[in-house]
Amino acid sequence: MNPRSHPSQPPEAGAPADAPFRPGRWIFAIAVFVLVAFAAGLLPRLRQRAAVRETTRELSVPTVTVVSPKWLLAGPPIALPAELRAETEAVVSARATGYVRRWHAELGASVTNGQLLAELDTPELDQDLAHARSQQRESEATEALARTTADRWKEMFRVAAVSRQETDEKAADLLLKTAQLESARSNVRRLEELAGFARITAPFDGIITQRRLDIGQLVNPAAGTELYRIANVRTLRAFVRIPQTLSAQVVLGQAAEISFQEHPGKTYPAHVVRTARALDPASRTLLTELEMANPEARLLAGGYAQVRFPEIRPQAQLTIPANTLLFRAEGPQVALVGPDGRVSLRGLTLGRDHGAAVEIPTGLGTNDLLVLNPSDALVDGAQVRLATTVKPQEAVPGPGGRPATP
Repeated sequence: MNPRSHPSQPPEAGAPADAPFRPGRWIFAIAVFVLVAFAAGLLPRLRQRAAVRETTRELSVPTVTVVSPKWLLAGPPIALPAELRAETEAVVSARATGYVRRWHAELGASVTNGQLLAELDTPELDQDLAHARSQQRESEATEALARTTADRWKEMFRVAAVSRQETDEKAADLLLKTAQLESARSNVRRLEELAGFARITAPFDGIITQRRLDIGQLVNPAAGTELYRIANVRTLRAFVRIPQTLSAQVVLGQAAEISFQEHPGKTYPAHVVRTARALDPASRTLLTELEMANPEARLLAGGYAQVRFPEIRPQAQLTIPANTLLFRAEGPQVALVGPDGRVSLRGLTLGRDHGAAVEIPTGLGTNDLLVLNPSDALVDGAQVRLATTVKPQEAVPGPGGRPATP
């Protein structure tokens, strides 16, 4: 008999039995596979999203480059432009009306005090003087007659030959004639002195720098005709304007050196003789006058020169780069970065502009960190990141040995 035809018959001993079907295992395996596949696809996305968030956060914080203020060390003595003038300069004009008869001094000639420069013909003045002298002689005769008459009437009054009234009248007439005589004499003296101006002389020792007359020229004092210009150039005066920042270092008697472009390599000694003792409101400078010897008259008055004061040097000033400044409605500002990486905007008062750098009188120190090329969108309190690690700048000696940090 075939054993397969009797399924109810138990299997032989040692034969394997068929395993029963279990669907839970398959479901678990499928779930694990799905979870592994989901995790394999989700984790990179999560990591990518986290990286994007981190990158976004980093990009939202701007990276800036910072610098610190620096001292602009005191340099060599500064050179200032100066205007040269003669120690004494005067315009010689005519006081009398007339015609130029002759002149005796040419342009550039050296003259001495009282030297004759020109002569004038004054026909009208001569006539006035002759008439005044004739009036003086007439007044002298009238005064002499009045004096004799007054003396005679005094004698007659003593013997009671005339009345007191008549005697007083003669005495008063004498006083009148005496006053008229003094007036005539005064007029003669005036015209004589005026006639003396027909001889034009030099008022002091100097050089003729201008001649504006010729023979036959009509000279009229009312027109202010300039005949000569004389200058004493044996001593020259140099006028220089000292900036306000250096004005406190100027003292009387201070030595200076003057140089000229037309005399390269040469310097001429000078010294301060006086100052305006007040600043010019327009330029904030101190007008200073110096004197320098020019015995050979080689240096020309009226030109320009360069003046150096060996004892005056610009003080060290704290400077910042010009590209750290923000110009807004509130005025010039800088962006300072604090230890916490936050920005604070600070207003400043600017000093001298050196182009690439600007002086800052107060408000900053050498340990402050300033943002280079700050953005216009930068606001107070903004978070920033430094491009490089910046070490605090060591303090360097400032002017007078004081610390660099204000």
